[in-house]
Amino acid sequence: MDNHPFEMELIEMADKDLINREKLLSTGKLSGGYHPEMESIHRSNAKRLREIIADIGYPTISKVGEKASNAAWLIIQHAISEPEFIKACYVMMKENKDDINPLHIAYLHDRILVFQSKPQKYGTQLTSGGAIYPVRNKANLNIERKKVNLPALSNAEIDKILKPEDITEIDDKVSGYTHWRKKVGWI
Repeated sequence: MDNHPFEMELIEMADKDLINREKLLSTGKLSGGYHPEMESIHRSNAKRLREIIADIGYPTISKVGEKASNAAWLIIQHAISEPEFIKACYVMMKENKDDINPLHIAYLHDRILVFQSKPQKYGTQLTSGGAIYPVRNKANLNIERKKVNLPALSNAEIDKILKPEDITEIDDKVSGYTHWRKKVGWI
């Protein structure tokens, strides 16, 4: 079965996301919440990715190539207003773990936890201030990171990670963040 049309389409969808993100960022329009233009792109990309998944299953490296599989992960990672889609994709990624980049599973796992205000496992997600969002187990963090080919963090970096009880929101600087997460179904 030839899935090359999906390969190019997935890459183009991810590129559109990143190009528009960069445009909004450079004009100062990408702060202060989820920009409607980005949400529109993310929803459109997620809708099309669902159709592709219905046709070929999860877009693994062997099905669409490494670059397109990476693009699919980016589309999933950015579909933040669709928590059930992200969670379903996470399950598919775990089922296909031998045919996708293990980093993608780690990043998506952490992203799901952070949106639910839970400590992460791999330390991949940052707060709005650039600090590593709280992790479940600082003592085992580098062991978990090594399992998915993430670089080890220094003891100083690990020591700076806040405890879960020290932070109430991923981005408490963004007004309406908790309301938005409730509205879309994260919490």
